[in-house]
Amino acid sequence: MSLGAVGAAVLMLGMQSGTEVPYAPMPAPAPAPGASVCAEGICGVEALEGVFEALQAAEIGQGERPVHILQIGDSHTAGDRITGALRARLQARFGAGGRGVLPPGVPYAGYGPMQVEVTARDWPISVAPLTGPDGAATLRAGLSGARSEAGEGAVLSLTAEPGAAFDIVGLCGDSGPQAGRITATTPDETVEAEFRATEAAPLCRSLRLGAVTTSIRLSPKGAVALHDVWIERSGPGVVVSNLGVIGAKLRDLAARDQAVVAAELEAWRPSLIILAFGVNDGFEGVESEAYAGLLRGQIERLRRLVPGASLLILGAPEGLKSGMAGGCGADGSPAAPASLAVVRDVQRRVAGETGVAFWDWYGRMGGDCSAERLATLPEPYMRPDRVHFTSIGAEWIGGVLSEDLIGAHDRWKAAKGEAD
Repeated sequence: MSLGAVGAAVLMLGMQSGTEVPYAPMPAPAPAPGASVCAEGICGVEALEGVFEALQAAEIGQGERPVHILQIGDSHTAGDRITGALRARLQARFGAGGRGVLPPGVPYAGYGPMQVEVTARDWPISVAPLTGPDGAATLRAGLSGARSEAGEGAVLSLTAEPGAAFDIVGLCGDSGPQAGRITATTPDETVEAEFRATEAAPLCRSLRLGAVTTSIRLSPKGAVALHDVWIERSGPGVVVSNLGVIGAKLRDLAARDQAVVAAELEAWRPSLIILAFGVNDGFEGVESEAYAGLLRGQIERLRRLVPGASLLILGAPEGLKSGMAGGCGADGSPAAPASLAVVRDVQRRVAGETGVAFWDWYGRMGGDCSAERLATLPEPYMRPDRVHFTSIGAEWIGGVLSEDLIGAHDRWKAAKGEAD
């Protein structure tokens, strides 16, 4: 999670590759989840009834398309280790529906999404600079926070694990009189997504393939600006998409282009949107009521664009910073910035006021000084920065989130059965 200088990240021509990371279950034993201020980890669980209904339908094999769970956030989300654990557990229980939404290329060095390998050749991508306090947008981008303007000869290849095979590929880009098209080639067929149109506007294309596949190659014919790409499998199951930007704050979400976001959400139709911001906001410092207003605004925006979606806020986790008084380490350092607790309190309060579910990430990872304890285990669950999880730590906390969500679903299902 970058807390340093703000600037546009642009990967230019050449070969870039995002190495696919196979999912591996966490070895036992693992730390027990910490105590939570919310019953079973989730406050306002009744706000999740819509996604619980969708999951119940998927579990019994109903539905023409997967249940889409979309997580938007910072580097905890971008890394796909926490969301990878959530994806694996939900798909094991409710069925695999494909990999979901990805940035339109390889957004940063070391990019390693789970379930799919992404390789780009001569495929430039721009990542939105982090938004300043004035909130001004710095790149016309959608929820991926990235934009690609690839031309003739560029190639973007996606290769999925067998369990993430797909028969639908989707693309959101900019249409207009000068726009070209994207040719999508699998081992069995070639299909095209046309973006040329009379007027300039964001446009999402969903292509139904003739056969299930694990690989596809995308090539532009003419110039095409893309905001994202997604792969999924028709029929019931679950898709978990992770759209995170390193160093992102809540105001970065607010700066995403409204027209692009509206087109994306209309195409994706998520049943659950998870907001996973907070650490960068807390490290920077926030004013309580201003932050509450910003959060309410984004909740209202998402509800307006996707009226039927459930919303879940992941409360800001523990994060420690060096050089502060009252620290957690043996030498008194590092410590949690005071503003981080402010962010967390605002998130829980606004969630309650607006009828949004809230997951107590901070409590479930162990509360005060948990980042220090997790970083100093014989096999560390947090990195030395006391902000980011190690691979095993991300698998663990993603598992806790999964168990809390599945447990809440099962209690809802049991209560519904009793009521029926």
